[in-house]
Amino acid sequence: MTAQPAVGITVRLPSMLAELADGSRTLTITAAPSTVRALLDAVAGTHPALERRIRDEQGQVRRYVNVYVDGVDVRHADGQDTALADGAEIHVLPSVAGGCAEHD
Repeated sequence: MTAQPAVGITVRLPSMLAELADGSRTLTITAAPSTVRALLDAVAGTHPALERRIRDEQGQVRRYVNVYVDGVDVRHADGQDTALADGAEIHVLPSVAGGCAEHD
């Protein structure tokens, strides 16, 4: 039996962030990082403008950005220290703010 190749980590982005990743809504990080922090550090190396939209100057995930690992918000796990398994799927979703306008 032969060993299966590493799958890596898939990062899914909404269209509003894809422009900061050369237009791609999907990033594949083949050297699978072990934590969300390491993943975001890898993103910073290849797409610094995207990383600045995800994390603030202190390196924290911005208040209005949600990061999910396999459907679990990292804020409800171990934050940026949340462990990643090979093949994990990460979703980065900025919160959408707004209100309802009343129509006469």
